[in-house]
Amino acid sequence: MLNFPILLLAALVPLIVGAIWYHPSVFGNAWMQAAGMNQEQIKNSNMLKIFGLTFVLSLMFSMVLQMMVVHQFSLYSVVADTVKQPGDTSTPDGLWLKQAMDTYGTKFRTFKHGAFHGVLTGIFFILPIVGVNALFERRSAKYIFIHVGYWTVSAMLMGGIICQFI
Repeated sequence: MLNFPILLLAALVPLIVGAIWYHPSVFGNAWMQAAGMNQEQIKNSNMLKIFGLTFVLSLMFSMVLQMMVVHQFSLYSVVADTVKQPGDTSTPDGLWLKQAMDTYGTKFRTFKHGAFHGVLTGIFFILPIVGVNALFERRSAKYIFIHVGYWTVSAMLMGGIICQFI
């Protein structure tokens, strides 16, 4: 079920969404104000390092997100200790997995379903994490909602891509 090219594609989404989301004519100016940043700080940043690490971290996120948006991953996890290769029917667990995948392997495998789980990820994973950090950093609600909105939109699109194509 692992489709690395799709995970790489999904990992590009936060970079693309970020280019739009944090543009000065969208939320860029509001974010800079809420974060206490200015154009000079941004211009003096190592953008290659920032974009490169963003891609790597987004790839890590896409690898975990696939387990949330593709329900069939849970079938593999149930028999992971006895079935070493998908399609191996030499054990009762392998046979069960093949039958389960033949029956349920394409259920809920749409962009819409993945996008739905991406939004849930934004609300129930990203909001608490960003919110707690922002509270301790004494950041504003605006700061929280700008970042949570960005990550929720990114997770929605990533989840849709992953669920549809993996």
